[in-house]
Amino acid sequence: MNKVRDHFLEDEKDGVDSFMSIAGTSFGGDGQNMALGFGKLKDWKLRQRPDLKVKAIAGRAMKAFSQIKGARVFAFPPPPVIELGMAVGFDFQLQDRGGLGHEKLMAARNQLLGMAMKDPRLVRVRPNGMEDVAEYHIDVDWEKAGALGVSIATIHDTIGAAFGSDFVNNFIQAGRVKNVYVQADAPYRMLPKDLEKLYVRNSVGKMVPFSSFASCRWAQGSPKLERYNAFSSINIWGEPTPGHSTGEAMTAMEEIAAKLPQGIGFDWNGLSYQERMATAQGPILYAFSIFVIFLCVAALYESWTIPFVNLLMLPLGVLGAILATSLRGLPNDVYFQIGFLTTLGLSTKNAILIIQFIKERLRHGDNLIDATLGAVKTRFRPVIMTSLAFFFGVLPLAIATGAGAGAMNAIGTAVCGGMLSATFIDLIFIPIFFVLVSKIFMKKQKKQPTEYALVSTTPKEVR
Repeated sequence: MNKVRDHFLEDEKDGVDSFMSIAGTSFGGDGQNMALGFGKLKDWKLRQRPDLKVKAIAGRAMKAFSQIKGARVFAFPPPPVIELGMAVGFDFQLQDRGGLGHEKLMAARNQLLGMAMKDPRLVRVRPNGMEDVAEYHIDVDWEKAGALGVSIATIHDTIGAAFGSDFVNNFIQAGRVKNVYVQADAPYRMLPKDLEKLYVRNSVGKMVPFSSFASCRWAQGSPKLERYNAFSSINIWGEPTPGHSTGEAMTAMEEIAAKLPQGIGFDWNGLSYQERMATAQGPILYAFSIFVIFLCVAALYESWTIPFVNLLMLPLGVLGAILATSLRGLPNDVYFQIGFLTTLGLSTKNAILIIQFIKERLRHGDNLIDATLGAVKTRFRPVIMTSLAFFFGVLPLAIATGAGAGAMNAIGTAVCGGMLSATFIDLIFIPIFFVLVSKIFMKKQKKQPTEYALVSTTPKEVR
């Protein structure tokens, strides 16, 4: 921890304000070989350079900490949503669903970590827990203990009182009530073999040597029992590589987990669980959005065929959003999806502005081609003006800096890219699609000549 502290306070002094370390505990458990540290970064105004951002500092720290031979040290930013996890990235639970045992679960964990290191979508995949340690097991022969008249409760109480302590009574001294605890003397509870010196009282009041019904052995085991949804589990943390989203990293972990032995399963925890639940609703949300667009346009035009022109415009706007996001190296996260949905509506807006005027010209007797070309020329300026106004209104989000700029950049970039493609590409394809759809689906309305009949009437004389 001294090396970690010195790295942040000396090598990263331009970006780190202070550092606090805690020995003996961590997110993975408590122990003499566990520790935890928190680095407080300086204010945003003092860290304008890209190399002073949190991800850059964490990346350099990981490179420096990898040279520490006596420990495994990981540096990572805090989670984006407080109380839903302890670190940025995903929260994965590897489970023993087939009752294979702890050794098979640890072997599956090591296999998973090995495959994760080779996956280009994953970085800093590490177990959030404690490694197996040496444990001293006491194996009691219950048949011998029963034959000697020794009960289970008596064995547990004797070991607990000798190596721990046990309250037995109170006594009064100088007018104060004090507690009495019993425990084996220090020289007789220092080593594991001191268990053989214990005697346990049986049911008839006689003392039975502990070694007569129990044996001891060393073994390797987990110092912390971890379960998730009632299954033995190992918690694993990780992050996506730059340019990939947590959703892609979670998909990569699911693909790796599918290659593990039968009986080994997985589940998601914390923010990853919430993300997976929300991701499952994504296709339904997109489908419902497109359905609502179709119904609104159908009600506007009072037609079931013309709205297909608007739906054909949607991929063109989405193409710009995806292209702009990819060029900036931004991930496909929830903020991008918000901009994605916004682009769907904006792509429809341009088609509405033009198609409405095409219908007006058709009502005045123009043919399909002339009405389409005339409407495009008439509405060219309004389409450009409204599109550019929205583009420049969203542009500050795409180029924003400072705290919270990541979310604004993702939304602004998607909307700006989608707005540009929906404007300049749609102006070409809207008339083309409208003419094609009209010729395929719309029936030609034949004008019937109006017939007039002259009727001559002679009123009768009323007498």
